[in-house]
Amino acid sequence: MKKAVIIVHSKTGITRMYAEEIEEYLQGKEIEVVSVSIRDYRNGLCGDADYLLLGCWTSGLMFFMQHPDKEWKTFASHFEDASGTKTMMFTTYKILTGSMFRTMTKLLAGKTNPPSAFLKSRNGTLSENDKSILDSFCQ
Repeated sequence: MKKAVIIVHSKTGITRMYAEEIEEYLQGKEIEVVSVSIRDYRNGLCGDADYLLLGCWTSGLMFFMQHPDKEWKTFASHFEDASGTKTMMFTTYKILTGSMFRTMTKLLAGKTNPPSAFLKSRNGTLSENDKSILDSFCQ
C-alpha cells in the first residue's frame, strides 16, 4: 500500500480543513495517510512515505508579499531530508497566493524533491480540479 504524509500549518482552521479533505480523498484511493501539524511533526515520519504533501496558510498583504508565516519558516529550516519522496504543496488564501509556492519551495530546497503539483483553495474545500490534480500526482 502506498503511503502519504500530510504536514500542515493552519491559523484559523481552513487550511486544516483542506488537509482533512485531501486526506479523506487519498484514503478513498487506498493510500495510507498520516497527517500532522507542523507542531506535532517529528523527523523520521517521512522515511517510508511515497508522497509528501506540505500545506500552509497564506500570510501577507492582500495583493502582494504573500508568504508562509514565521512558524512555518522555522519548521522548514529544521525539516529532515525527504528528497526521495514525491512532493506536492498546498495553501489556502483570501485573495491571491502570490509567491507563496515559490517561497515554500525555496525554504525547502535540497530537503524535498521540487514539487510536482500545487493545490490552492479559498474556502478549504477540495474541488473537482483538485481531485484531478491529486489523481495525477499519485500515479
